[in-house]
Amino acid sequence: MTQNLTKISQALISAYDKDYSSFDQETISVNPVVAELASWYEKFRTAMEYRDDEVILRSAIERILRRRILLNGSGESVAAPLIRELIWARYFPDSTIAETKIIRVSEAIDLYLQLESAINKKHKLNRTTLGEWIVHLLSSEIEDILKPSPEKEVMVSFMFSIFQDKIHIADDSEEAKNVQIFIGVRRAYANEDLALLRFALFKQYFGKLSKDNLDKIAQDFPEGFHKINEYLKYPQKDKILNYIKSQTISFIILDDILKKNKGRNFTLFSDKDKLNLEIINACTSRYQVVVRKVGRAIIRSIIFILLTKALFALFVEGAVDRYLYGQVIWSTLVLNTLTPPILMAMVGFFIETPGRENSYKIMHKINSILVDENPNLNSPLNIKRKTSKTDPLLGGLFVILWLLTFVVSLGTVIFFLTRMGVNPLSQVVFIFFLAIVSFLAFRIQRTANMYILRDKKEGLGSMLFDFFFMPFIYAGRRLTTAFSQINILLFIFDYIIEAPFKGIVSFFEQWLLFLRTQREKLD
Repeated sequence: MTQNLTKISQALISAYDKDYSSFDQETISVNPVVAELASWYEKFRTAMEYRDDEVILRSAIERILRRRILLNGSGESVAAPLIRELIWARYFPDSTIAETKIIRVSEAIDLYLQLESAINKKHKLNRTTLGEWIVHLLSSEIEDILKPSPEKEVMVSFMFSIFQDKIHIADDSEEAKNVQIFIGVRRAYANEDLALLRFALFKQYFGKLSKDNLDKIAQDFPEGFHKINEYLKYPQKDKILNYIKSQTISFIILDDILKKNKGRNFTLFSDKDKLNLEIINACTSRYQVVVRKVGRAIIRSIIFILLTKALFALFVEGAVDRYLYGQVIWSTLVLNTLTPPILMAMVGFFIETPGRENSYKIMHKINSILVDENPNLNSPLNIKRKTSKTDPLLGGLFVILWLLTFVVSLGTVIFFLTRMGVNPLSQVVFIFFLAIVSFLAFRIQRTANMYILRDKKEGLGSMLFDFFFMPFIYAGRRLTTAFSQINILLFIFDYIIEAPFKGIVSFFEQWLLFLRTQREKLD
């Protein structure tokens, strides 16, 4: 059964069928023994910092940049070691990064360092904030150089054109709406973090940084800086994001199919029956992927909780117990340390795997996206930038109810801990980490449900969950963010352990190369 595709769908397929492969010959290779050692270290290090899979590479680049630039590094001294570290850690397979990219990364590092220096000379911006911006932009630029994703950009543009007519902001400009759709699509589909969003908006506002426009960007940077911050703090950004996110799975499956059938997509997409079968198969494969993704998230969360909790337990709880009670109360300490990761592990048993009916819903959505000028998605989102003001008395009542639900949840936990004989200090620490576990579990559950198309109607269970548990989860989010920023273990690893460790790894690699050279002389 043939079907007629819209012009925008035909453009999407043509873009995916285009050959983006590189023909560079000389590539960077590392010793496999060294890579094995470094990759285990990297797995352990990334588990200590809760991040989504999509931003781990950029985060690793940022971490290496901060360490190497701190030692007055330049493009020439940082680029090659940075790429080698990434290959050691197996972010890229061996011999897949062209040596020519060292020059491009080196030029990018020098450009952004020059930009930072030029901005500091022309303006009086907070140097810490500017430094964060520069490393965010630079790490995103380097990721784009080493791992370009043209298909992602094509799909982002396609989604933007679809949602442009589905979202309306009554009291704001068309430009403001378009920017928010642009941000929402990148957050929902590409799962981009703050750094990647800043980079995308920076390129939209200033264009790609080069020697020719560096002075102009430095001159206009404060204006762009404030404008981008306004975009990222838009009052209705979460409503727009949730609307787009509820539709994103259809585009993810569409992307999977386009990549899998590269070069023969027009034939496939013109045959509705074959396409439908491919959609069902792609959905099944994605469901298996999400199970593995959730499993990795749970393991990283358990390691994150164990390490941070063990630090508290051994150096805070234990010390205070000895001071107040004359001894360490090991039974409470063990219970308090093991309960949060055990609860985190239990989350995996409640993960819902989508079924065949969900795949059929996705199939109908994709067919509508491809052939209908006005695709059958959710009802259009009509919002106002400025929400109507709540009556002060009613607003105060809502705040009281919010606090009351938190007190009820908190009081229930305290009641059971007291009945178990847990001392007040251990109760505080337990609740602290229980809130973090609640937030991490909520995030993982959201990840597991991202492939499920649901009706927007909320049942009694959802209302009760929001009423009793959402304040606790919200507190966990605040604590997780704050604790990640002050985690002393991260500082120790990044600035005390990692530098000498990578130095030893580099020496070991050179030594193995020397031994191999000497052996070859005997042949």
